[in-house]
Amino acid sequence: MRVGFTVSRKVGNAVERNRVRRRLREVVRLSPADRMQTGFDYVLIGRRTVLDLPFNRLVEDFDRALARVHGRAHGKSLGKSPAPTPHAGAR
Repeated sequence: MRVGFTVSRKVGNAVERNRVRRRLREVVRLSPADRMQTGFDYVLIGRRTVLDLPFNRLVEDFDRALARVHGRAHGKSLGKSPAPTPHAGAR
C-alpha cells in the first residue's frame, strides 16, 4: 500500500499547501491500519477547504471515502469489492 498527496498551487502559497499536506498526512496516520488494503495505491488531493474543516470532519470524510472505494458501509461488506488497480509497472 502506498499513499501519495498532491496539492495544487491554486490552493494557496507554500505555507498553506504544506499545512494541507500535513493535515492529510495526519488523517492517514490516525486511520486504523485495517481500513487501507495492501495492493492499493491511494492518492489524496488536497483542496483549499481542508484548511477550514474541523479535523474530526476530515477523519470522517476519509473513512467514508475508504468505505466507498472498498465497497463497505462503515466497516460492513456490501458484497463484491472492486478489482484492485495494479501498480505502475505491473502488466
